[in-house]
Amino acid sequence: MFSNKDLKRYSRQIILKNVGVLGQKKIQNAKVLIVGCGGLGTPVIDLLCRAGIGEIGIMDHDKVSISNLHRQVMFNSDDVVKYKVNILKKKINKINRKVKVNKYRVKAEEKNLGKILKQYDVIVDGTDNFKAKFLLNKFSIKYKKKLVIGAISKFEGHIFTFDFNLKKSPCLKCFYQGEPAEGILDCETDGILGSTAVITGSLQANEVLKTILNVGKNLNSHIFIIDLLNLKFRKVLFKKRKRCICENI
Repeated sequence: MFSNKDLKRYSRQIILKNVGVLGQKKIQNAKVLIVGCGGLGTPVIDLLCRAGIGEIGIMDHDKVSISNLHRQVMFNSDDVVKYKVNILKKKINKINRKVKVNKYRVKAEEKNLGKILKQYDVIVDGTDNFKAKFLLNKFSIKYKKKLVIGAISKFEGHIFTFDFNLKKSPCLKCFYQGEPAEGILDCETDGILGSTAVITGSLQANEVLKTILNVGKNLNSHIFIIDLLNLKFRKVLFKKRKRCICENI
């Protein structure tokens, strides 16, 4: 049951006909893992804990650097050279103490990811490299998870949503049939406008909440491309590929 304080806190989303008290209960019961707590991960974490997600896992091995501050919205100058997950747990607790926070100060690797990932309902990719994205894709298929992937560069963002409980669902490898060349969609190489990262991360958070609530249209079998320099938005269909790792879902 929600307290009067809870009902007041979430009142603006509870009054939405697609949410209501039952929807808020679904949000409260959800477990979400965010892998990569940077330009994409921080707006996702911020919005989900404000929405009332019951349990959040935050996974990142890195420390805050001064170059992170223009786009990683949950950090400030006092956080530089401190571990991201340690800072984030403290800040989440200040925003919403009822959110259970599990921190993993490790790099997402084959040896640890499966054990951690299988504990959560929805997986969010906030990483900055395709090796990690394909690893998340692999383990999300294995454990039949819902996966929301984001990628950013310059003024552009890409978003995918996969539900590997669905037999017809393609996966990230169906779109990128091989690993993209080094430097593709790479903020360090290409640069990134801070607002592009935050908008893309916010859209990922929106997809997570829609997935939990099971409302609206989803991006399964599509990539959503946002070009914020020219204000162009595209939703592109792609199909499940034969002999892909997702073939036997």
